[in-house]
Amino acid sequence: MKVLLLGSGGRESALAWALARAGSVSDLVCMPGNPGIARVAELVAGDPSDPAAVVDVAGRIRPALVVVGPEAPLVAGVGDALRKAGIKVFGPDGGAARIEGSKAYAKRLMERAGVPTGRGREFSDPSAAVSFMDELGAPYVIKADGLAAGKGVVVTSDRAEAIDAIDERLVRGAFGDAGRKIVIEEFLDGQEASVIAFTDGTTVIPCEPAQDYKRVFDDDAGPNTGGMGSYSPVPACPPEVLDKIVEEVLEPLVRETAAADAPFVGALYAGLALTEQGPKVIEFNARFGDPETQALLPRLESDLGEVCMAAATGGLEGTKLQWAPDRCVSVVVASGGYPGPHETGFEISGIEDAEGDGAIVFHAGTAIAAGKLVTSGGRVLAVSALGPSFETARARAYDAAGKISFDGRHMRSDIATRAQLIERDA
Repeated sequence: MKVLLLGSGGRESALAWALARAGSVSDLVCMPGNPGIARVAELVAGDPSDPAAVVDVAGRIRPALVVVGPEAPLVAGVGDALRKAGIKVFGPDGGAARIEGSKAYAKRLMERAGVPTGRGREFSDPSAAVSFMDELGAPYVIKADGLAAGKGVVVTSDRAEAIDAIDERLVRGAFGDAGRKIVIEEFLDGQEASVIAFTDGTTVIPCEPAQDYKRVFDDDAGPNTGGMGSYSPVPACPPEVLDKIVEEVLEPLVRETAAADAPFVGALYAGLALTEQGPKVIEFNARFGDPETQALLPRLESDLGEVCMAAATGGLEGTKLQWAPDRCVSVVVASGGYPGPHETGFEISGIEDAEGDGAIVFHAGTAIAAGKLVTSGGRVLAVSALGPSFETARARAYDAAGKISFDGRHMRSDIATRAQLIERDA
């Protein structure tokens, strides 16, 4: 079948790689794509967040299925427009995508569904927000309500920094419409895990867990980013804990979205804290995680095209995902200064040398300028590597990432170290 993939980031690079390898996919087109995706798919220009433009492209190329990668098109209603045009879509409608488009809406939905999560309230008044923040106590968690590319969350034990984060969003308007309302939440203590599930609105089929790294520097220092690396599986989230997450988090949430007349079809992402009281939800997303996808899909042995089509057509019941036993570690190679101001346009070298020995390079912020591959964003590449152990997968990933060069290159050096230690001591 022909598949149209929407997006241009590292997640979409991994999705394109997996779809191109799927026996069910004969032709792959990506809108707008990036230079890495161009190696496995035909690229078409256009704004993937413009419903009319997407429907127009789909009408011309006539795909059997559209796979929506990023959150912005989903919240903008691209799924609604495609379904109205009679085109099958892997990705929720705008109503269901509100679970990511509004942190406040997601909190209310979790309360109705009985999903375990921390205390939280929404605010548009700074003084009321500070009062509730003080009631909860440190560490303080401040979230922009809307989409902020993974940078709208501040977690800090410094009260002055927390108050400044509230002021930045509600008074100074640093996040525009996304920050006109904020959510103040209870801090959830425990290792984190990301569980992404395929769902057709009724059946929930979970992927194996992954863990990502949000902070820009080693030892979880510095500001939050869109993600600096990830690994899968997660030793702290064994099968019995995953089963609990499906039963207490994912299935109730899918039932509640259906009851709210916004059935969720696509990839449902739960970011969780594995607390002493059990798994609790930190956030929901309406799509595959980035960079978790780059650590998950190299391990997926099932045909991704078949699974996405089954979800889009209500046919997931009875599906069993097959996973390689290998570990996968994915290291993000970023621009210097990210997630703050950073320069782009630097020539990239060494990708060809990096790929091999179980390593795959996924493109995120890259472009072609004057015939050369250059940086074009904060997160530039994700280097993923498989291995029979975390020690081997880490060594392969970092060895490959070390062969890639561009001015200002930055990456964390501690991705999956915790998992390696747990595995070694087991």
